[in-house]
Amino acid sequence: MSFYLYIILAYLMVLTGFNIYRARKVKTQEQFMVAGRSVKTWVMVFTLICTWIGSGTFIAGAELASKAGFSAIWLPAGAFLGIILIYFLAGKVRAFGQYTIGDILEERYGPVARLIGSIAIIISFTATISYQFVAGGFILNVATDGAVSDLHGMLITALFVLFFTASAGMVAVIYTDLPNGIVIVLACLLSLPFVYLAAGGWTGLQANLDSSYFAVVNSQFGANPIIKVIGYFMATLLLLMGVQSMYQKFYSARSAREAKKAVIFWVFGVIFVESVAVAIAVFAYSKLQGQIDLTIPKEGGKVIILAARQLVPPLVGVLLLGAACAVVISTSMNYLLSSSTNIMRDIYQRFLNKDASQSVMVALQRIFVVFIGILAFFLAVKMTSVLETAVFAYTIYGVSVTPALLAALTWKRTTKAGGLASIISGAFVALLMRILVEVLPPDKVIEGDPFGVPIIFFALPVSLLCLVGVSLLTKRPKPEELVKFFPDIKKP
Repeated sequence: MSFYLYIILAYLMVLTGFNIYRARKVKTQEQFMVAGRSVKTWVMVFTLICTWIGSGTFIAGAELASKAGFSAIWLPAGAFLGIILIYFLAGKVRAFGQYTIGDILEERYGPVARLIGSIAIIISFTATISYQFVAGGFILNVATDGAVSDLHGMLITALFVLFFTASAGMVAVIYTDLPNGIVIVLACLLSLPFVYLAAGGWTGLQANLDSSYFAVVNSQFGANPIIKVIGYFMATLLLLMGVQSMYQKFYSARSAREAKKAVIFWVFGVIFVESVAVAIAVFAYSKLQGQIDLTIPKEGGKVIILAARQLVPPLVGVLLLGAACAVVISTSMNYLLSSSTNIMRDIYQRFLNKDASQSVMVALQRIFVVFIGILAFFLAVKMTSVLETAVFAYTIYGVSVTPALLAALTWKRTTKAGGLASIISGAFVALLMRILVEVLPPDKVIEGDPFGVPIIFFALPVSLLCLVGVSLLTKRPKPEELVKFFPDIKKP
């Protein structure tokens, strides 16, 4: 059995012991969901990096880079702009000081908006968790030279993640993110030079890859490459600006000032890691392409994991595998906690049992963490492409939740009817188009898109039209309904 596996397992054991220690201190809903609102700036920076950097970077991004070269940077590029924009909202979100996106949605749009928005978030996040488990299977398969199958690797990953998240909630997530974030940044920094040299540098790269790998927009993006690129960019932008796990981190900060300060450093960390990950994947693929069958969609996602074993020194390889393992654990924990919080806070506590005790709330949320994790595992077993699953998860969230959420925080004219119409229509169209992908003849589904057009181009215009149109056609909100979001507003 490879020593890579033993190093990874040792790292996981250390994190396990740490979480057992932290779990003893978790007694209340606020501690479980938002870490007691006590997180410092630098801890916040690394946990925000880990909130965004996941298997979408190391696996889905690698899958795309193996086919499309450097133009794969379009997939995460929307996040770069999104973080810059979110800087202006971070303080307001922390000042609002609740637990979930549902708290904001209900305050502006009513309880039905909270319920429908939460369902859309749970669907998106369960899909996201599922491809983290796929990534964990890849890592353990490669780390053990095939002794652990992809399926068994997924199962082991799921069990670790479920234990971590159910034990201590947000406390475990944030303080696991701190070492994970450091490992991710160091691994990217140290690995790129070795992978570059192994591939023969820029000259070797040009000799081994088709010129399309150096294009701004690669033809591998599908029947309509420009449309596909815009779709990727918009999906990541909208997800980033509305993703609940990020807002929960803002709620966990000690103050609004520290939340905004953390975002400044977060943007540099994300740009660095995402860009370097694409570069590592392209250089690694130029060297390892004979080992990767791109006709099997998921295979391209293994290229960074294979690079850790074959193209860098063992110590750096351990660090790179550790980084990949860290993003799987961190992202899975973030999204498991966030989606289970939706069930508890936005459905159970809001509609079923408003007076539930703290001990009951914590115990039930742990049960739902396990339930969602099991569902995500079965989705992972059936998955054919990490990239397609990731893009759908981004899209359904971005078209249903984000427009209404951003309008709630920034546009005083938004009405309850407009926000609710946007959430429902965005989620409905996204799900409808996803179902079409499964039932249309194969020649009508191009690169995972119905008729060669990304789902976001069907769903986003409908969501925005409903948001703006219905808001303008209905009575504007009263000043007292807006004061929590716009403190400067004048009351009658």
